[in-house]
Amino acid sequence: MNWITKIIQAGKNIKQNLHERVTKAEIETRDWVACCNGPIERKLLKENQWVCPFCSRHFRIKPTGEDSRFKYTFDDGVYEVIKTPMPKDDPLGFEDTKPYKQRLKDARKKTNLDCSMVVATGNIKKIPTTVVASDFDFLGASIEAAEGEAILFAAQYSIENKQPLLICTSGGGMRMQASMISLSQMPRSILAINELKKHNLPYIVLLTDPTAGGITASYAMVGDIHIAEPGALIAFAGARVIQGTVKEELPENFQKSEYVQKTGFVDLIVERKDLPKKIGTLLSILLKKNSAISTDENETTENTQSLSKVAS
Repeated sequence: MNWITKIIQAGKNIKQNLHERVTKAEIETRDWVACCNGPIERKLLKENQWVCPFCSRHFRIKPTGEDSRFKYTFDDGVYEVIKTPMPKDDPLGFEDTKPYKQRLKDARKKTNLDCSMVVATGNIKKIPTTVVASDFDFLGASIEAAEGEAILFAAQYSIENKQPLLICTSGGGMRMQASMISLSQMPRSILAINELKKHNLPYIVLLTDPTAGGITASYAMVGDIHIAEPGALIAFAGARVIQGTVKEELPENFQKSEYVQKTGFVDLIVERKDLPKKIGTLLSILLKKNSAISTDENETTENTQSLSKVAS
């Protein structure tokens, strides 16, 4: 076999390999997932709550289901999903390369959800709590009227049932297809959180990867406590936009939770497996502190010191 024959054979092999490439659907159903050191067994990730045991990468997880945010957060994985109001789809009749109504239809088929946000209630370390979580697979967990209604409903439910509120943020910001309707959810969500605080109910924010845009500029940054998962992207504008504006090299890990904590926007960075215990401890302190505000000044001071100790 001369060199020409070898090249021809190599070309045939490459062509054959290209035809045999697995599809995205086939990759998702296989028993391994790509990460830092190459393929990792899906089983190993599930056992570790979808956190890489080698590099501690926290994979995105669904709000509900077998390996979900709610299952990992609530005691014994027991919770009740609460149906939220659904406004009319696409009142603006937006269309780009595809009608917005069709995009919504596709997202609902893909995720089996009506919108990107899910509200549930259950116990976190025996404390009844309302929790909101987002599904990034639903149009990047972006926000429009349906998601805004979910936040308002969750805040109202918390007030009526005297429960603290935990929102697990995720998403790229406001949804452009809904224009001003999306942008109006920023002040609406802030007003809802303010009502919660008027009733002395704790509001904790869990920042997960990615949290960006109008989400960061609204309800994600007005919590009593801000917790983040390790390595989560937390940003408003993109890094390239900022670098192009300031004309300077950005620091390493810019906009990651570890960097954002140094700037004071994040109070705690907590591993996923430790979140229920940490959140439960914080809720118990905040609930006790809030109930003591108008009755015992010494007890309030003592609980404030306890809260600082937990956060350190």
